[in-house]
Amino acid sequence: MAKKTDQKTEKRYRINDRIRFSPVMVVDQDGQNLGALPVEKAKQIAKAAKLDLVEVAPNARPPVCRIMDFGKFRYEQSIKEKKQRGKGKTNQPKEVRLSPRIADHDIETKSKAIKKFIEAGFKVQVKLEYKKRENAHKNLGFAVMDKVLAYLEEVATPKDPPKLQGRFLMCMLEPKKD
Repeated sequence: MAKKTDQKTEKRYRINDRIRFSPVMVVDQDGQNLGALPVEKAKQIAKAAKLDLVEVAPNARPPVCRIMDFGKFRYEQSIKEKKQRGKGKTNQPKEVRLSPRIADHDIETKSKAIKKFIEAGFKVQVKLEYKKRENAHKNLGFAVMDKVLAYLEEVATPKDPPKLQGRFLMCMLEPKKD
């Protein structure tokens, strides 16, 4: 999998001999603008500093190239991408499914699981599904949902009251704010 990200970064940036246009605007490793130079001269400067010449703005005229350690740059980019991917996962709510025929002990067990999720900082969607003839007795589902909410009232608050959506009774719970 690491090879795919390496290939992507190499496709995005032209380095050293892959730079096609001449002249190029050159920025050195300290951020100083060296001006427009022929590609060969820029490569010589980069080689003397034991670094790479990397095209960072190919669409500019003349293209902008930077003298840098490309391996280090690629490593830092991969770390940034990993952090971005990691941040997206925390927003997804957990889901706990119930049935209107659930026993009291099972309600307590499911509520303990919900409590753990809430204490970990997650939002939890409690989803109660009606099957077949249970649809005729919607009040049983509301009673189960009330028991769950009563058990969790110390740690969680419902975002909205329980709502019927088709054959599901749903309620989103959030951690209680002190």
